[in-house]
Amino acid sequence: MEETLTQKLARIRKEAQEREAQHRAIALGKKYITLSKTPISIEALSLIPEEIARAAHVAAIERKASKVAVVALDPTTPNAKKAIDDLAAQGYAVTDYIVGPASMEYALSYYRYTAKTTEKITGKVQIEQRIIDLADKLNSIDGIKEVFAAEEFSPSKAGGILEIISRGAMGTRASDIHLEPSEHDGKLRFRIDGNLHDIFTFTKEFYPYLLTRIKLLSNLKLNVTKEAQDGRFTIRFPQKDVEVRVAIAPAQFGEVAVMRLLDPDSIKITLPQLGLREDDLAIINVELNRPNGMILNTGPTGSGKTTTLYTFLGAKADPEEKIITIEDPIEYHLEGIEQTQINTGSGYTFASGLRSLMRQDPDIILVGEIRDQETAEIAIQAALTGHLVFSTLHTNSAAGAIPRLLDLNVKPQSIGPALTLVIAQRLIRRLCKECKVPMPLDNDLKTKFTTFINALPARVNRETYKTPTLFAPVGCAVCNNTGYKGRVAIYELFTKQPGLEDLIASMAGEEVFLKFAREHGMTTMQEDGILKVIAGMTTFEEVEGVTGPVEWPTTATG
Repeated sequence: MEETLTQKLARIRKEAQEREAQHRAIALGKKYITLSKTPISIEALSLIPEEIARAAHVAAIERKASKVAVVALDPTTPNAKKAIDDLAAQGYAVTDYIVGPASMEYALSYYRYTAKTTEKITGKVQIEQRIIDLADKLNSIDGIKEVFAAEEFSPSKAGGILEIISRGAMGTRASDIHLEPSEHDGKLRFRIDGNLHDIFTFTKEFYPYLLTRIKLLSNLKLNVTKEAQDGRFTIRFPQKDVEVRVAIAPAQFGEVAVMRLLDPDSIKITLPQLGLREDDLAIINVELNRPNGMILNTGPTGSGKTTTLYTFLGAKADPEEKIITIEDPIEYHLEGIEQTQINTGSGYTFASGLRSLMRQDPDIILVGEIRDQETAEIAIQAALTGHLVFSTLHTNSAAGAIPRLLDLNVKPQSIGPALTLVIAQRLIRRLCKECKVPMPLDNDLKTKFTTFINALPARVNRETYKTPTLFAPVGCAVCNNTGYKGRVAIYELFTKQPGLEDLIASMAGEEVFLKFAREHGMTTMQEDGILKVIAGMTTFEEVEGVTGPVEWPTTATG
């Protein structure tokens, strides 16, 4: 594209300014540099207050131990000389360079990334008392919007806005915070009970400041915008610290950020609080009391597997037993348990880590995920040699776990003796207790319920479900007008039964294993979901959302 007259004059002026800077450097015996593509160290920049830097046309751009690199338009002016001398008086060895006006403005522009207070970037957010006092409003989406409406969205306020976002996410029980740029603005969304909710829209101008604040806290590179980056920081609330796992990635209109809130309270639950039926809970208690064997938990990401397995570890915690985990990554810190994290970059994988852990004399082992043949075989060998092993697999059902292991080329003869239990699970939303309303049952549904209950396996306590009461969601202030508050898991448990090892040896498919499990009393996740509908916990819509359309039995076969 042809250069306009205005652009040409600006270019000529800039070139003249750079030549003047070069001549000044020669006259002063200094080195001339340009900064157009040089990353500026925020830590170094903070050594000189912004007001002084702008007045003196000087900036610290790099710090290595006690050595500091400083740029200036003219280091001999009184203001610049004083700023440099002040650094030297603090014990820094200062090297000063000459730059032109464009480079100087570039360096000074990085002050927008620093907090306007004297707060250091430590990877921890201390929630201000002012925001703590807004707790009642920050417990609902409407309240968060009301608080934002009264806030100032200037660069210096990015830290405070992030605190409001963090407190609001905790107040609404959000699991994830999403920041998404578009062509004209930036959107804030919370994932609450598995669903995303629009919270607020920031201006296109403010959005980058918020993202920069997150990067600084997470110790991520500010000048890297075309590559994905992962980090963590901590939010300090009055009663607890909450770790935040940050994932930033490039997108069409800027960088997107997802922040996972790792609330330690979310894993402080007991076995009865997992939402298991009494018959399933009895099975799990038996399996947890075995001295060895393998328990697998299957399901997609976000189905609650980590919470379930951490609860199992909590139930097994005993000073007389050694529990070790290998995870990717460590999400929650568990007291009294040795936790390790894989590092594929250094060759520390699930397989190599598990092999190493076996030399640490563990009694109980948690393997975050079985992804390959080597990990599967080592985990199975551990289960066969006196260890209780917990792990996860990505399969859609409990019956799919054994075929998945066979697909990994694990020896069939080793699976049967090692595997004691497979659990599959999904999470569905609970009805809000404050606003749910009973629904009338028509005759057709009553008949379906009766047939369904009579077809249940004998181990299910049918008396509990003889008088079903259906409820519908309404929506109120307590549940952010969704009709749902919190989530509950639905489960299916594939237990070890006589004949299973022969079935494994035959290399049977998932349908054959499902038929075998059903014949031996397994209820499916869908059936568990229907029982939770009958118990008034949830709705058919929630169950069908994760298990598909309800398949009603035509005859009572239980």
